[in-house]
Amino acid sequence: MLIRIVRMTFQEEKVTAFLENFESNKKKIRSFPGCRHLELWQDENQKNIFMTYSHWDSEKSLNEYRDSELFKSVWSYTKTLFSDRPQAFSTKKLDEVEI
Repeated sequence: MLIRIVRMTFQEEKVTAFLENFESNKKKIRSFPGCRHLELWQDENQKNIFMTYSHWDSEKSLNEYRDSELFKSVWSYTKTLFSDRPQAFSTKKLDEVEI
């Protein structure tokens, strides 16, 4: 399983637009093949910073989502709302890593 965390900083006046767009697309993303979990987190002190936390079957599943029309439409809109570059991290739990 792949865990994906994407940190996004939005223009303060665009936060509501982001939240509305996320709300209207979250079920579609959660039901995308290979997606096992999706959460949205908000920074406690900087209310314009959000993170998506998602679980994917594999990197291949994530890449298939990233190549989809769903991702392209959501991301093309979302990136117009940023005030800083997003940061993305692909991780695995240590107990799932073979040594």
